[in-house]
Amino acid sequence: MSLLGAFNIGSTGLVAQAMRLNITASNVANAESVAGPDGRTYRARQVLFAPVPVENTQGAGVQVVDIVESKEPLKQEYKPFHPMADKNGYVQMPNVNPVEEMVNMISASRSYQMNIEMMNTTRQLMLKTLDLGR
Repeated sequence: MSLLGAFNIGSTGLVAQAMRLNITASNVANAESVAGPDGRTYRARQVLFAPVPVENTQGAGVQVVDIVESKEPLKQEYKPFHPMADKNGYVQMPNVNPVEEMVNMISASRSYQMNIEMMNTTRQLMLKTLDLGR
């Protein structure tokens, strides 16, 4: 792999982790939303990654292949006077777990940071290589 290829790999990682951060932020923002614009209760979403296929190699980066909704059951909260309550007084709340989302946010943030560090190291290696030619 060339040093320029490392930039391509790093940039795919940056894009993927940025998408993961956006989805996590959306989950946190909607953790208390009873219904979205479509009238349904919000469900937590997760990003699925896959390696970028490249002929004759193990892969060259990562790509977002899908954003899936969680299959976890919705939370039931007893709020008898809420306009969206059922006949028993329960309201369906999103299945967002704030602790899991914070862990996801930290992990995505660190992965993003590592991709930046890898690209900086690659840049420094390229500059050192150019200095050798002087």
